[in-house]
Parts: sequence; structure tokens; C-alpha cells
Amino acid sequence: MPEGDTVFRTAQRLHEALAGREITRFDIRVPGSATVDLRGETVSEVVPRGKHLLLRAGGATLHSHLKMEGEWHVYPAGGRWQRPGHTARAIVGNERADAVGFDLAMVEVLPTADEERIVGHLGPDPLAGDWDPAEAARRVAADDRPAHVALLDQRNVAGLGNVYANEVLFVRGILPTTPGTAVDATGLIDTAARMIRANRDRSRRVFTGDARPGRGMWVYGREAKPCRRCGALVQAASLGARPTAQRNVFWCPNCQR
Repeated sequence: MPEGDTVFRTAQRLHEALAGREITRFDIRVPGSATVDLRGETVSEVVPRGKHLLLRAGGATLHSHLKMEGEWHVYPAGGRWQRPGHTARAIVGNERADAVGFDLAMVEVLPTADEERIVGHLGPDPLAGDWDPAEAARRVAADDRPAHVALLDQRNVAGLGNVYANEVLFVRGILPTTPGTAVDATGLIDTAARMIRANRDRSRRVFTGDARPGRGMWVYGREAKPCRRCGALVQAASLGARPTAQRNVFWCPNCQR
């Protein structure tokens, strides 16, 4: 599932294919931006911001968000797509490559000067050059909701998703329901940042140090299986900031207290 590390790699791939080249094909297939035409403009960069992708060209930004199902593919110019055409939401091409965004939950073209409108609310991003761990820790420490919810709130720290929230809390020995105000937020954020940076360039996430298939997770997706550390059965439930934002939560009843 797309989290900050996936978005980071996607941005790198798009930047390599598009940056410094003139746009020769531009097609946005969503209301609101469908009439925008950036052909003739040169892509300056593609950058990640938390879970958001920002493609900048000629004073405009193509903003997209993968949510759960979205993907960007890069093909040789005119190459055959691997996904159905009706699922394409954005196409940006040049003389060498076509970048196609499939099933993107959010797509919008806006002036680059207005980017703060869509990403200005985000907290510090551990994969960004301006990462501020002290500020991220301050925000989590001031959040009296469950620590799992606090980590998922993009206003506290940008880029972490449900997999990371579960795995980080296990490694820190924290029950998911513990209030953010009651945890070592500095240590929690340090572990989260080291985890996502370690996975930034991997195609498969590894949290345990064991990259073999099926061995990379401590607790995520392992309900009723033995804890890799103590042998107790991993438990599962759902937790969220509101009823419509529930996420699967996994924990070891012995290691997380």
C-alpha cells in the first residue's frame, strides 16, 4: 500500500523520465483540470511531499495522491500500457517516455505558487531535506488520541501509513491505544524516521531485518500468529480518529504494554 517510501520511489522514477524534457503529451482525465494543457512546457522536477506527488512544469504543478489503489507507470513513448486505459487519470509524455497515472484518487493542476493550499497542512516529512524531528515529536506529544492515530495524522508527521504505525509501535513496545501524550515521542519519531529511510529504496519493506518473503513484518497482518520476539499470539482490532477512518491494528499483548 502506498506510503511515504512508495511515493518517494515513484517521484524518483517520474523525475528520471520527465525532468528537463519538454512535455509533448498532456491529458488529465478528471473534472476541474481536464482542459489544462501543459504541452510545450518543460518539467523542472517531480518531488514527493508525504504521500503527495508534485510534478512542476512552467509555473504549474500537477498534484496527485495515490491513496490505496493509485499507481504511476513509466513506458517508452507510445508503449503499450499494462493497465486498462479507462483507469488512466493523468498522462504526461515527452519524446522518450510516457508517464501514466492509473486509479489516482486525487489529480489537480494548480499554480505552483498555490501548492501550500494542498500540502501546507502537512507535518514534517522524514524523507524530505527539511525534516524536523523535534517538531514532529512535539506534535505527537501534544496529541492525546491513541498513539496509532497520532502517527497516522499527516498533520503530525507526513508519509507514515498504517503499516509503519503498527510496526513502529511494536518496536517501541507501545500499545496502539496509548495516548500520544503518554509516550516517548522523541524516541517514537526517531524510530519511525529510521524505518522509513531504511525502506526508502527497497521494493519490499523490511522491519525485522529478515528480507526473506513473509519474514519482514513484526506484527502487521499477523493476527493470531506467534510474536516473532516472545511467542505470544498477535492480536488485532480496528482503530481510527472517526468511524469512517478505521484502520487495522496489530500488537503483541506481551511486548506492547
